[in-house]
Amino acid sequence: MSVDVPRRIVLLRHAKADWAQESDHERPLAERGRTDALVAGRWLAGSGISLDLTLCSTALRTRETWKLAVAELPQRPKTVYEERMYEASLGELIALLNEVSDEVADLLLVGHNPGMHALADALAGEAEGDLLSRMNRSGFPTAAIAVVTFDGSWKSVEHGVGRLTAFWTPHE
Repeated sequence: MSVDVPRRIVLLRHAKADWAQESDHERPLAERGRTDALVAGRWLAGSGISLDLTLCSTALRTRETWKLAVAELPQRPKTVYEERMYEASLGELIALLNEVSDEVADLLLVGHNPGMHALADALAGEAEGDLLSRMNRSGFPTAAIAVVTFDGSWKSVEHGVGRLTAFWTPHE
């Protein structure tokens, strides 16, 4: 695949988690989170994006979000559970993107805030309509999805490289 093909980065923040007695890494989804994860999966299915790869944090709430969301998709993309996504900084998330194979056109990251919001904001050098202001006003709530497009190799991903083309939340 050419490095000049259009690429999409889909960012999905995990759905609402319970504040249980478990460690932060092992917090399960709340009932609302399970419902929102299914709705997020339906949004992804209706988006027309055919995902090639999903990188998902190893935290329980992200794994549960992905399990529920992917059940709504017509095809299950290859999924890699990535420990480095848990509590990842913006720089660490960009470094992960830079490692993605250029065979991947459409990538989904299932992760956490503040990382998902920071990544969407940093990559979006421009945005359609008022998407960027809506995303920043909302604070990227649980189960929110942002889609950023860019041209070039994954190794070229850096601040301002993309265009925010979609921002969705389950409770708009």
